[in-house]
Order: sequence, then C-alpha cells, then structure tokens
Amino acid sequence: MPVDVIETHSQPTHPAFELIRQQHVDALDVLVLEYRHKVTGAVHYHLASHHEENVFLVAFRTQPMNSKGTAHILEHTVLCGSKRFPVRDPFFLMIRRSLNTFMNAFTAADWTAYPFATQNKKDFYNLLSVYLDAAFAANINPLDFAQEGIRVELEDGQPVFKGVVFNEMKGAMSAPTDQLYHRLAHHLFPETTYHYNSGGEPKDIPDLTHEELVQFYQKHYHPSNAVFMTFGNIPVHDLHTQIEEQALSEFSAGETIYSVPEQRLTAPVDVVEQYAVDQADLADKTYHVLSWLLPQSSDIKTRLGMRLVEGILLENSASPLRKYLETCDYAESSGPFMGVDDSNFEMTFFCGVQGSNAEHADTFKQGVLEVLADVAAKPIDPAFIDSILHQIELHQREVSGDGTPYGLSLIMNGMGSAIHHSDPIDVWDVNHAIALIKEELKDPHWLQSLIQTHLLDNPHRVLLTLVPDAELTAKNQQAEQDRLNQIAADLTAEAQAEIEKNTVALQERQATEDDLSILPKVGLDDVPPALKIAEGVTQTIHHNGQATPLHVYHAGTNGLYYQQVVIDIPHDVVQSPYFTLLSVLMGEVGAGEYDYLELQQQQTAVSGGLGMGASLRSGLNDKQEISAFLTLTTKSLVNNHAAIDLLKLAFAEIRFDEKNRILELLQERKTRWSARISGSGHSYAMQIASRHMSSLATRDYFNTGLGALNWLNQLIRDIESDEHAYTDFITEMKRVHVALLAAPKQFLLVSEEQQSLELIEKISQTWQQVTVPQQIDALKVVPRHDVAGDQAWLIQTNVQFCALAYPAVEATHPDAVSLMVLAGYLRNGFLHSALREKGGAYGGGAAYDGNACAFRFFSYRDPRLTETFADFQASIQWLLNQPQKPYQLEEAILGLVASMDRPGSPAGEAITACYSKLHQRTPEFRNEMRSRILSVTFDDLTRVATTYLLEGQPTKGVVAPFAKREELEKLGFDVQTLN
Repeated sequence: MPVDVIETHSQPTHPAFELIRQQHVDALDVLVLEYRHKVTGAVHYHLASHHEENVFLVAFRTQPMNSKGTAHILEHTVLCGSKRFPVRDPFFLMIRRSLNTFMNAFTAADWTAYPFATQNKKDFYNLLSVYLDAAFAANINPLDFAQEGIRVELEDGQPVFKGVVFNEMKGAMSAPTDQLYHRLAHHLFPETTYHYNSGGEPKDIPDLTHEELVQFYQKHYHPSNAVFMTFGNIPVHDLHTQIEEQALSEFSAGETIYSVPEQRLTAPVDVVEQYAVDQADLADKTYHVLSWLLPQSSDIKTRLGMRLVEGILLENSASPLRKYLETCDYAESSGPFMGVDDSNFEMTFFCGVQGSNAEHADTFKQGVLEVLADVAAKPIDPAFIDSILHQIELHQREVSGDGTPYGLSLIMNGMGSAIHHSDPIDVWDVNHAIALIKEELKDPHWLQSLIQTHLLDNPHRVLLTLVPDAELTAKNQQAEQDRLNQIAADLTAEAQAEIEKNTVALQERQATEDDLSILPKVGLDDVPPALKIAEGVTQTIHHNGQATPLHVYHAGTNGLYYQQVVIDIPHDVVQSPYFTLLSVLMGEVGAGEYDYLELQQQQTAVSGGLGMGASLRSGLNDKQEISAFLTLTTKSLVNNHAAIDLLKLAFAEIRFDEKNRILELLQERKTRWSARISGSGHSYAMQIASRHMSSLATRDYFNTGLGALNWLNQLIRDIESDEHAYTDFITEMKRVHVALLAAPKQFLLVSEEQQSLELIEKISQTWQQVTVPQQIDALKVVPRHDVAGDQAWLIQTNVQFCALAYPAVEATHPDAVSLMVLAGYLRNGFLHSALREKGGAYGGGAAYDGNACAFRFFSYRDPRLTETFADFQASIQWLLNQPQKPYQLEEAILGLVASMDRPGSPAGEAITACYSKLHQRTPEFRNEMRSRILSVTFDDLTRVATTYLLEGQPTKGVVAPFAKREELEKLGFDVQTLN
C-alpha cells in the first residue's frame, strides 16, 4: 500500500464522525474509508490515494416532481453568493483566483453535485471553504434567480422571457437526442422523479417561482440528505475538521430522501412522439427505441450480469443485436442510446435505430424481440463471455484523467450507488463483483435466463417512435408568444412598474463591484516553477530495412500498455476529405483473412480497441504550413501482446471489398455527426470565422466543418445510387491508404518499466516488414467553394452561436503569449458579465488559437445576435479606455497557467509529451512559453489589443436557427444551410 495511504489512515477519526468501515481496492490502488457524521447522518466516502490531485464533491439527493427546472436553476443560483461569501458570483470569481484542475456543478435526474479538483493544498482548502458555504449557506437572492433561471422583461413595451438556464435548455432541447431521451423517460417512468426533466423544459421553466426554489433548497440541501466524496492524499482528519467547522456544526438531524421503485407497467406500451425538424424533407429522420425497466442498481449481481448481457448483445458489430440494428434495411444506423443505464435507482436497457421512418416501428420491435429470443434459446460461446469480462477488467484497471480528473471519474462511478443508499464499493471493487459473476456463470444458462426474465418476459417495456415534425418549432414559438401575449394583456400599470423596477435592480446588481477581499485566493507565487512534462527515451527498430524511431515512455499504467504507430501524412493526403473517411473504416471493416465481424470479435478478445486519427498542428513558425501525423492506436493488458499484431493487420491489410459494411459506416458517420452539431455550435462558429487565417484553419473548415457534412451527404447519395461513383470512391480510398503505407513511420509505447522490454521486442518483430505497393497514384483534387467574408450556417437549433475572429500570429511569435493572456483578461473582466449575466447566453469568451493563428471571440447558446457582436467589440474599448485593476492581470495569467498545468492520465501525459515534441513543441519551448506568460504586463495587453484587434480586420461566423436567414442576409452574411 502506498505510504501516503497508510499515513492518511493512521490519523485519528474526528470526533464529529464515525468510521463505518475501510477496504483497500487492489485494482484501483485506493483505500476506501466510509464515514458517517454523528449528528446529521451525512455520509462521507474518502478514496485515499498517493495522487497529488485532490478531489472534493458534495452531492444532494434532489428529486423534482415537475419539469420547471428547479434542481437545475438551484444549482446555478446556489453558486451566486452565500453567507460567508456574499459576493455576486463566487463560483466564477474563484475560477479566476485558483489553480483548480476542475471546477463545475452537475444536475442529474435525481441528484445535484458540486465537485472541484486541484493539485495545490492551499487552493484545495480555499475552494473547500467556498463550496461548503455555497452548498449549505446559499443566499438564493431573488435577483440571482431572475438572472440564472427565469424572468420577464419588457422590450419595446412587450414582455419577453430571459434567463441563463431558460436559454441553455432551449439550446439543449433543440437536439433530437435530448428530446428522445426525455420523451422516453417520460413514458418509461410514469410516476417517479425520472418522469420529469430535471434540467427543465423551456415551456415549463416560466412557471417556477423564487419561493418554490427556496423551499426546494431547504428540503433537499440539508446535510442529512448529502453525500461527501473525496479523493487524494489529504488526511481525512483535516477534511473532517474543515467540513465540521465550516458547515455541519450548524445543523441538527434532518430529513433523508429515499428513492422509491417505479410503478410497474402490466403490459408493454407503444407511443409516438414528435420532434422539431425545420426542413421540408422529413424522410429517413425517425428514431425507434425500445427500453425496459430493470431491477434496482443496488442488485450488484444483476447489474453486472446485465452488463455482460449488454456485451453479448451489443459490444461490437459482430454482436447479434448490434449486427441486426446496423444491418437492417429500414434505418441508417443504430441509435444514440444502447445498452444498460445503471446510474438511476432502477436500471434501464435501451436499443434503437435512427434515420428510419414511422411505418417501420413494428418491424423494428419484432426484429429486436426475435434476436433476443434467438440469443436466449442457444448456448453463448464461453470465449465471447471471457472477452466481455476482459473488457470490464481493462476498463476498471485503466487510470483515466485526460478529460476528467482520475479521482473525479472514480467518484462519479460510485455516485449513483451512494446517492441511492447502496454500496459504491461494489462498483469500485469490480474484481470482487466479477468473482461473484463467475460463480453464476457456472450455470451455462444464467445469461440466457437474464435475457428471458428482464427483456423478453418483462412487461415494463416502452417502444418510442420519435417522428420529425416540420411545424413543431413554429407551434412551440407560438405557444411561448401566446403566453407572453397573455402576460401583456393582463399587465396592469402596477405590474409593469414592478417588472421595470426588478429589471433596473438586476442591472444595478450586475454592475455592482464585489468586495473580492472576502474571497480566498492563490497568487502567482503559488504557481509551480515549471511544467511537469513526461520524459521518454527514443530507441531504434528496423522497419522495411530502415532504422525507425520508437519512443518509449514508462508510466504507472496499472497493468496496461498503449501502443501507437505515428505516420507522417503527405500534404495531399492531409487535404483530402477521403483521408478522414479512412479513419471511419479502419478497425471497422475486415482486414487480411478476417471479415469485419471476425475482426470485431478479435478486437474485443485481445485489446481495448483499435483506432485511427490525426494529430494536426499549425506550423510553429509559418501559418501556411501544417505539421501532420497519422495515429494508429491500441491498448491492452500487459499479458496480451496480440493487440500489437491486430493493429498492424487492421491498417496494413485493410479490406475495401465489404460494400454493405462500408455504406453502413458512412451512414452512421453522417447520422452521428448530424446529431452532435447543436451541442458544438460555438466550435463551428469559430471555425467559420477563422477559416482563412492559416492553412490548417482552411483545411479543417473544408474537411471537418459543416460544409464537409454536406459533402459527405452527397457522396453517400452518389455511391448508393451509382456503381461507377462507388468504384471511384473505393479507388480513391485505396490511393490514400497506399500513400500512408509508404509514408515514414515512427512508433510509440507507454507502459510500466518492467513490461517494456518484451513489448519493444514484440513491436520490433511485428512491424519489421510491411508490403508497400510500388506505384503511388496522385489523389483526386476535390473542388472547394467558399465566399470570403462573414458567413452563417443554419442548423436545427433554437439559439445562436456567434464568433468574431481576428488574424493573429504563429505560436513562436513574441506576441502569442500576450494574446493568450488577453483572452482570459477580456473574458473575466467584460465578456462573462456582458454575454452571460446581462445577455443571457449560457457561455462565451475569447481565445487565442495557435492552430488557426487567430484571436477569436465566441458565445454559446446565445439568445442574441447583433448585440453579441457589439459586446465583442465593446470589450476592446473597455480594455483600452476604462480604468483597470492590477488583480485582473494576475487572474488572467493564473487561469492560463492552471489550464497548462492540468494533469492528465499517466499514459495521456506521456502521449501528449511525445506528440508535442514531434510537432516541435519541445519541453524547452513549452516551459519557455509558460515563463513568458508569467511575465506578460498590462502594457503588453493594450499593445496587442491595439495591433491585432483595434486595427485588425475581423470576420464573423454564426451558427443559427433556420428562421434567422432573412436577418442574417440583411446583416451581410453569406448564408449556408446543411443539406
């Protein structure tokens, strides 16, 4: 056991808490300590670890019984000031005064959580004090409720709805997948909290009152209804001292909320619902989903058993249910919700298709049930069961942390169990759970019985057919307008005066300067002296008779290895849209002697998957150059070297003879891409605005932008209907593949040191020889059409995403670091207030992009358009013409350095270090840039703001609803539409 863990455990238990139990989880190398607060009964799980990144989370059982968004709006409002910290926005202010590696808050279906993470002990206790006071002593000011939740204001004498959450949910609920999920839950859960949308339905949010919000807070945010979870190397006694003194000592025992089982359906239900599609062509846009309600998630054997069932049915394209869903001729691809959801009190199982039509609902249902009956009636191959268990073990062992801190990922995995009064150790200690399952698997019919009992014979089943409706957006808008018209009709002089009074009061509150001295902070003196950059060694292996680099990094990977092949991408391949499609096929079509079904089975058995992608960066010294590497990736447990062979086979011997499979994959790519657009509108807007500011920006606009989706749509139509077009397509894919086979290669290995020698030898043997065709044909040049200047794209959404981009410099230019700091400075000092608090957008800010070589403003889920662009410009004037305060510069630098210093997983940090060096971003360069960031002055900010922004020529980019066409055209935008 690590020394830190022993020291943590050796501390005496704080007198306010009692130790319930302790258990070391070997697979995670953490000691789990469970405590109970003696007075309130609050539960605390501490995961003691040697990691320097400490994580805190407090969660409350929140069970709204309507869709007014109470829990979600409360999550926002709680973070707007508290008893000890009565400033207007402590959450966002602390982001700027912290070295946090993570700060956020989450609203789930039946819980609300407030987590943070940091590597700095002083910072941890600073954030802990703010989070504890926010959670247990929130002010919940009516004006904060109006800003964050919902309010009525008058514009030109007419009432309008405003509010951050109101606009956030308008944006979120414009995505078909969100509508699909919530309509499904509405029918699957007729009576419990899951029947409702905890985030809030836009039509219901205006019904919420401040009084209801306060009552919900008083009931749900009591320590007796709270779960604390922490991770790291801070002694538990110290944590308990702070939690007791700063929060829990003020409380006596209160109510604990318990989840209740759903009332079970006595017969399956088939329902049809509508979702908005603002286009005339509604063909092939229907979703079909089957869902079942399962037993409680606390039933660990059934829980893991159904995970195995999910794997048997859906793990890969060779799995029987996934194979059926992917190959059926009445849909474009499998659906967005597949498999077991065990995050709620009771589990659910989903399967579905998308890109279908309403008349196929019964065919879909019968087809799924036939597959289930067939699987339940026959023995299941023990080797396939072992493959699924292998995947579970691999997933459990992997030390994550590249997106979410590792400790927070572990906490979130156990969150559902703790919230529902069951045992999270059952989730964390998967080895024990697997041992239980292996006992059950001695019965060869156990998995079939689970399918029979919980799917085939289970009457609590819902078939939802979600069909497109071209008139629904207009109906919803009219319903909102009718409500506003009724408010206007009922508006007395007294009520109008009250609205105007509240509007002025909110504006005054938003303009009030807070006393920041009451908030704790860290400063630049607390910043570590240098970046922590993983170090590796470069060896040489021979590939096709040539000495080839192999980069080896040793890291604490907990029994896994990560192997990659790194290929220099030729310039014409980088520019080809067909190159991106090759990554869609690699590992998903057959290779060598295996057809795609056999290759899928092999992947599941020996690896954590095969992948292909690209690492692209703008030239370090020249924005017209692109540094480009292809990445072939796999990972596996160290005792299984077959993944290395499989990666080579899947790429070097990829097959292009499986036409039906290729068409399925392209359709799936198109469908899933389309579904993700509304959640990434700000990224597309920035891409549009900066599309001509570097070679890489131009390449990405044409190959990964919204126009590329149109190109893909047309390509699929062409190759499905024209055999010659399909032949030409395959010919082009082969040319791309041959060019990459012939290109120079390097290799990367990340593993624990004691495993590396055998793995190096295996890589050397596997890649010693690769057959490369002698002739490499020139690639087809795909025509590209664009109009210079401001551009807007219309998509299915209810809100806007705006961007304004200015040409800037390459990353090596001395002004680059000043532009980086300037972005945070403008966001903190002006844009956050203007765009979010006053403008009602869910988010917004600015960023220097070293790949686009651009300085970019953006807004996210924004109810405004022209006013937002005015705010972007106004931020520059604010900087140059208004008095500024010294602390603002320190906060901007602090936030930037914190983001640079954020840790990743051990493997992720090694991989990042390797690719940074390949792109000439050496450790020396990265540390020098970090040092120069710390030295940026206010004069530097005003100079680069004047040079690049005030005197620059910007370009606008917008992603907006279809209804905005006329307005955008009047504003001079070139308006484009998705096909």
